[in-house]
Amino acid sequence: MTKAEIVAEIANKTGIEKVAVQASVEAFMETIKTSMITGQNVYLRGFGSFIIKKRAEKTGRNISKNTTLIIPAHNIPSFKPAKTFVTKVKSHVKAK
Repeated sequence: MTKAEIVAEIANKTGIEKVAVQASVEAFMETIKTSMITGQNVYLRGFGSFIIKKRAEKTGRNISKNTTLIIPAHNIPSFKPAKTFVTKVKSHVKAK
């Protein structure tokens, strides 16, 4: 599902204009990005958490050049779904 499909679905369910829904979705995503950039996690009860994971420094290899390089410690954004969300997906989605 794309962002445009999400906007269309919300507009159909709520009766709100697509332009207003689009602005709300954009503002929601921008707020999450801004919060995470400033080091704050975002918790949405019943849905999941947008968290920042810390990766330690490690040694990597470039196989084609046969060299090693140091990958510095860094932070990455991550999404951890809520248990109720995971349970619903497991019980309703069939393997393809």
